Amino acid sequence: MYYAQVNQQTHHPSRTMIVIGYGQVMATPSSVQLQIEVQTQGNHVQGPQQENAAIMNEVMQSLIALGIPREQIQTASYTITPLYNLEDGKQIFNGYEVVNAISVNVSDTNDLGLIIDTAVENGANRITNIQFKMDHTDAYYQQALSLALQNAQLKAKTIAETMHLPLQPLPVEIVEEQANTPILYRSMAVSSGITPIEQGQIAIDATVRVKFQY
Repeated sequence: MYYAQVNQQTHHPSRTMIVIGYGQVMATPSSVQLQIEVQTQGNHVQGPQQENAAIMNEVMQSLIALGIPREQIQTASYTITPLYNLEDGKQIFNGYEVVNAISVNVSDTNDLGLIIDTAVENGANRITNIQFKMDHTDAYYQQALSLALQNAQLKAKTIAETMHLPLQPLPVEIVEEQANTPILYRSMAVSSGITPIEQGQIAIDATVRVKFQY
């Protein structure tokens, strides 16, 4: 009896690994936006309104005197609110509060402490919403994306070498994860006579999910 010889080739299915790559670039903020407020109170609405207008005018003129263009100063909000005190379970009318808030955009972030002090000296009594910003963030993101891809390749290589796997150097799939909002890293500043505000740095992050064959 004769048997035909059949050549059987063992088929090794393609195997894959997925790694996550991270990249981060630090950049100095190019501008800052802050909100400056004047709050006044009085028994009759006309009184705090007029007082508020006079103070805010002084604040704005002092900022313009520092060299801030008028077009970079905008009204953010203006509110008139009746005030009440709770006495014996009853609300007792206690006058009005007027709040006028302006938004100020500053291109030189080093002047922020001086701007705050000048506003306060001229009658502002609340500073809020200090936001450091970046122009042309796309260029920094491209750098972070390149670092993320390099990080993913290094991770895949490390895994393959550790596990003695025949890694294919070119990835079969690259997925760019959703970019996060830039994060501000702020440190304390030491300043003499001026409110210490340190701009810190903004972190631009990139994340990729990369699939390799081995």
